[in-house]
This record gives sequence, C-alpha cells and structure tokens, in this order.
Amino acid sequence: MLDPMRRWAKYGEKPDYAGLLTFSGVPYTEDPAELEGVDVAIVGAPMDDLTSDAPGARFGPRAIRAASCPPGPHMEARVDAIGEVLKVVDFGDAPVIPADPVTAHGAIRDTVAQVIAAGAIPIILGGDHSIAEPDMQACAERFGPVGLVHFDTHTDTGEEVFGAKLSHGTPMFKLVEEGVVDPARYAQIGLRGYWPGEVEFGWQRERGIRSWPMHVVRDLGIRTVIDEVVDFVDPDAGPVFLSIDVDVLDPAYAPGTGTPEPGGMTSMDLLWAAQAIARRLPIVGADVVEVSPTQVGSRDITALVAERTVREILTGLALRRQAGG
Repeated sequence: MLDPMRRWAKYGEKPDYAGLLTFSGVPYTEDPAELEGVDVAIVGAPMDDLTSDAPGARFGPRAIRAASCPPGPHMEARVDAIGEVLKVVDFGDAPVIPADPVTAHGAIRDTVAQVIAAGAIPIILGGDHSIAEPDMQACAERFGPVGLVHFDTHTDTGEEVFGAKLSHGTPMFKLVEEGVVDPARYAQIGLRGYWPGEVEFGWQRERGIRSWPMHVVRDLGIRTVIDEVVDFVDPDAGPVFLSIDVDVLDPAYAPGTGTPEPGGMTSMDLLWAAQAIARRLPIVGADVVEVSPTQVGSRDITALVAERTVREILTGLALRRQAGG
C-alpha cells in the first residue's frame, strides 16, 4: 500500500497540492488483499458516456481528489474521521472503458464488490449518475435489497431517456424493477424543474416511493425533512445506500454539472444533511456524482463541495461508530 504522507511524516502534514493524488492524502492501493481491516474505501468511477446533456463527469473523480485537503478534526463535530476513527484508503478508479457503458458498469460493479467483500464501505466518486446502478447492485448482492436516500434535481426514474433505456436518467427505475432498491424505503430529496412528468411520478406512487421536492425543503427546512426521511427509511429496517447528485445544489454552489437547475439547495444544507444521514442510518455504500469540473483543483467550487460532501459522510460514519452504531 502506498502512503502519500510518508515523505512528509516528520513534518506532521502534507500540502494538498503536493505528492500522490489520493482522496485527502489517504493510502492508495489497487490490491483487494490490502483492504483487510479497512473501514471505508474511496473508488473512482470516471465515466460520462450516458449523460443526456453536457458531458465532463468523467473528470469528476480526479477533480474531487484534487480538491481534497489533509485529514483533520471537524470543527463542529470535534471528530477526525480519517485521522483517528476510520481507516480510509483510496482504492483507485474502476477500469472503465470509454464508449462501452455495459463493460464500464461491469467494471464498476466488480470494483465496488471487492470493497464490500473486504467488509469496507465503498464511497464512489462519479461519473454520471448511471454509475449508481452498478454501485447498488454490488451492495445488494451482499446485503439484499437496500433502502435509498437520493439527493437530486431529477428522480432518474425514467424507463427511457431520448429512447435509451441505459442512461443517467434511468438507473433508479431499473434498480427498483430489479429488486435492488426497496421502493418502500426509497426517499428523494431536492426535486425541482420540469422533468420528469406524471408517468414517472405515477409509477413512483404505485410503488410507495416518497419525494421531498425543493419547495418542501424550503418550507419545512432541511432538519425537519431529514427527520422525516430517517423515519421513512427506518434505521432498523436494513441497510441503506446514499446517492448524491451535485445538481441537487443550486447552480450558484455547483455550476460544474451536466444538468443544472436553478432554485436548489445550499451547500450548507447539503453538507449538514449528508453528515446527518450517515450518522443516523446504516449506510453500506454511497456515491457523489455528476461533477463536471471546469478546472482541476480546489478552485473548482463544484469539485470542492463534492469533496466536502464526502468528508461529511465520513464524519457521520465516524460519529455513528463512536456511538456504537
């Protein structure tokens, strides 16, 4: 296992712009045997072949890693998730193949499955939102049907988009139909805009999927919404996957994404919510997707908020671990 901090060990920390590019400077490995004893493994899924609008999400994992900073204690939670509570490694990128989404999805599923087989929690950096399909398939193969907390502008429950059944707008439809996601424990947060329509929402109602659109988040406040989501998904009912599309944020906070929609969440609310979900629900996997960076590095505000979202998930997992969850 490669340790990007080794040369800086005597100095106590490494500047985020130097050394091997891994998430938060954590150790790097591509060997499943080295995942023994690991709590969380970061996996990149750099594909955007199934976007329906602006491309670029294939550069998301690299940009999120480049935006990350060294471990340290969370100022509010007073816990250093990476440095003290959790053993976190960067498991590199899944070996995706450009222009071959079926093969790429298989590679992502296999890579995530290696993490799960080792007893670690995978956090996958996207990539377009179609990667949620192999991510959750790998989790369900181990745990059975999962509950789902899904932050997004869109439901991604189309049976097809532009006539295509394999798209970043269809993964949740397929996951429910395949029995991978339990629709009675599937919560959507932040929906707004002009897609999807009544066909998709009718399909959702028939299956018991619940939505908290952006106007509900606005009226109730994020804390009340998360309380309701946690009660609906039910921490005692089984494992949960957390999927976050950065376009749930208002474009003022995340302009670097393929299908932006005005009127979204603030970064403050999303960061708080990500930590709360990871702390209060039994998360077995998570992904943060649809970062389409305008530049690589911490100057890219979309990659930066995505990286901090991952850090808040890790903080929530650490707090849950400390509480005995």
